[in-house]
This record gives sequence, C-alpha cells and structure tokens, in this order.
Amino acid sequence: MPAQKIPHQDNNSKPAAQNSTKKSNQPHKGRWLGFGFGLAGVAMLSATAGALLAVSLSTTPLQQQKLSPEEAAVFSQNDMAKLSMKMPELTRPVNILVLGLKVLTTDLEGSYNKQLGYDVWENSFKGLTDTMLLVRFDPQNKKLTVLSIPRDTRTYVEDRGLVKINEANYYGGPAASAKAVSGLLGGVGIDRYITVNVHGIKSLVDALGGITINVPKDMKYTDNSQHLYIDLKAGKQRLNGEQIIQYLLYRQDGLGDIGRVQRQQTLMRAFVEQEVNIGLLSKLPKLLSVVQSHIDTNLSIEELVALAGFATQTQRADVQMLMVPGQFSDNKDYKASYWLPDQYAIETLMAEHFEFGQNTWQIENADATFLKVAIQDSTGDESAVEDLANTLTAAGYRNVQVYNKKWSEPLDVTTIVAQDGDIKSAQAIRQSLGFGDVLVESTGSLQSDVTVRLGKDWLEKRAQSGSPVKPF
Repeated sequence: MPAQKIPHQDNNSKPAAQNSTKKSNQPHKGRWLGFGFGLAGVAMLSATAGALLAVSLSTTPLQQQKLSPEEAAVFSQNDMAKLSMKMPELTRPVNILVLGLKVLTTDLEGSYNKQLGYDVWENSFKGLTDTMLLVRFDPQNKKLTVLSIPRDTRTYVEDRGLVKINEANYYGGPAASAKAVSGLLGGVGIDRYITVNVHGIKSLVDALGGITINVPKDMKYTDNSQHLYIDLKAGKQRLNGEQIIQYLLYRQDGLGDIGRVQRQQTLMRAFVEQEVNIGLLSKLPKLLSVVQSHIDTNLSIEELVALAGFATQTQRADVQMLMVPGQFSDNKDYKASYWLPDQYAIETLMAEHFEFGQNTWQIENADATFLKVAIQDSTGDESAVEDLANTLTAAGYRNVQVYNKKWSEPLDVTTIVAQDGDIKSAQAIRQSLGFGDVLVESTGSLQSDVTVRLGKDWLEKRAQSGSPVKPF
C-alpha cells in the first residue's frame, strides 16, 4: 500500500546523541469510545467492530511489524482471554503498552520531501513516540488504570544509555519501548503492545464525525518550515481529526510535554462523560479499515474484543489516569530538557495502582498538615475560593494554595483530583467538605497532592448557609 501523507504540525526533535544522558457515578455503558481516544481505544473499539463483522474470531495478531523471537519474548506469552457466552472476556489483569507516534519524511529518508519542500507525516511505525501509556485492565478489581509516561522522561534505553524514553521505539521498536518502560517502573511485566500513528488518530476521529472538547484557550502555532499551523479557538466545540491532532500536539502553554499529557487526559475524561452515538454501528466497517491501515499490535482480535468488553463495563470513578511522578530538569545541569522521574514515588504508585512491588508508604491516615492542596476555580467567584481555602484550613489542612490557572469550563460539581494517585487523601477531603466528586487523574496543579476544582455546588452550599454569593 502506498504511504499516505498528511502535513506535520509540530516540531519533532531528533534523538539525543548516544549516551547523552454534576456528573453521575452510574456505569457508563458503551462509553469505551471516550476513554479509547487516548490511543488505546483506537485499536480496541475498532477490533470490536471487526469481531461483530467477522464470521469467526481470529487468534492471529494484527501485527504489521515482525518481531524477532527475542523481541517477542519481552511480552507475556500467557493467555489473557477466553470465550464466554460466545464473546471473549478477560481472565486476569493485563498491562498493555500503547505507543502513539508521528513519523516525518526526514525520519525515513534523511531529508525533506524535495517535491513538496517541507516535511510531512508518513504512514509508518518507526519513529519517536509522542505518547506512551501503560494501561492496566483489572477485571478482579473492576478498574481501568492509565499511566501516562512523558516522552521527555529520562531513563535507560538499551544500547542508548540515559536518554529520553521516546527514543526507544525509534531505535528498537515496541520491544525496546517495553523494556525501557518496564525498567523505569521497577520491572513491571508488559503483556502486549499497541502502536498507532497520527494517521490512525485523524482517520478515526473523522470516521466518528468529530469529538466534542472544551479548548481551554486560543491555540495558535505557526511553523513555516513545515508549511502548516495550529489554529484553534477557545471554547467547547466539536473538532475534526486534524483539529484534534492540533489540540494534542500544542505545546506553547508553559508546561511543554507535561501540558500535552494533561490535555490527553482531559480528552480521555471528556469522552468518559459522553454517550456513544447510536449511529456508531453503521461506522464499524470504516473503523475496522482504520485499524488495519494505521495500527500495529501483537493482540489478537479475540483479546482486543475482551479488552473492549471489559472497558464498556467500567464505571466513571474506576477509570484512573496517572502520570509518572517527577520534575522538570534544570537547564544548568542537563544539555536537554528532561522530565526527571521520582523513583520513590514511582514505587508507591506502582504498588498502589498496579499491584506491583511493595508499597513503602501507606496512606491510611494521611497527615493533613503536610498534604499539599491546590484550589482551582471554575466559578469566577473569588470570595468562594477564599471561603473554601478558609474552610480547608479550619479542617486542619495547613498547606492550601490557590492555583493561578483557572479551569476554563464552569463545573456544576466540584472535582477533587487525586493529582498523584493519592485517592485516600482526596476522599478524606471529600468527606471533610461533604460534597464533590473524587477522580484520579493528573490534570491539576503539578505542585499539589490534591487539586480541588471548585464547582457551582459550593456556591449553592454557601447560599444555603447565608454567605453572599456572586453570580458566575
């Protein structure tokens, strides 16, 4: 099949030199599409389409890259699904590595496309990864956990040394990426992988008729050398495939790669909240076509359907989104910009959410004195923010700060975000306040343990108690 090309809309740095260093909590049936946009769902939902259209299930992996025996051995060879009532279902918890990438002409040919005069994206799976997710499907605890791994994370990559983790796929494909991710996370096992390129995301979104998302601010970025630009207006709107790519790749927000991770999680969460259109069934053949062209995975269709079937039964509160804990590097100490992982925090996170290793720090009765709490406003009422800060302080929380980045969309229900996965502390705040939803994701303040995203329910509570409330 001839390589398909679409323009590139974001700088793609070359590899570092070698050895450089009011929502309901009821189950959301059929909403896997929403979570699935976070790259993992691209393959899974489309695989369900294949299962419904096929005469029988195939156990042949949908691989477009050939792995050597040594590379294949990096992934678990154990069965993970079985037929039940004529539909496959998961038999055990599994960890799936999801790689999202864009591949430029220069990555493959070593020069710009001479006819076009600028770089374009290729329909290929060999390149630097822009997105890395480790997704845990846990049928025993009925939880679905997504760990975002920033592409600038500094870690050991085989035959490369200490470099950015996104180099692993460029030099060694999915097996090298799996080794690097496993090493970063203390040796956790990885069962399967899914690789999707930018064509897959764009084509899938267009096949679905677009995605509704709130764009937090005007996003504009021009790259004349690549002959393309990012141009999105602020506000809630339905974006097509090309616009979604722009939303995901935008980095001019002061947080760089981490801001991109947060937008990915915001997008995934937005879809968990949305109903899947009943007309989706008519689009299944087209979705399957997208998978066949732009997805590489060592999952069989049977396994893919089992994953999708589990995900459709997952409740909103049981979809947890985390990020590898760490901090930005100091430019004085490093030649490149890195996300420096916190190994101690990683150990705690993996034990708590992936049931791997030993949790060295139990949070049964977290000391509120040391907990870092950020308040992020969505109401537009400064007095309400001040009152909440005073309320938390009176409840014993001594390290409360107001996050200067306001949430761009007004919320009906206050969201208590377990920023680093500390769900017990978030639940304790919820119990102390007596209102709000607890969610595990990394979209709040990076300097917090828990971010309280203030909603209109707090205004209503203040009004009922007689406190003055300003309109939004």
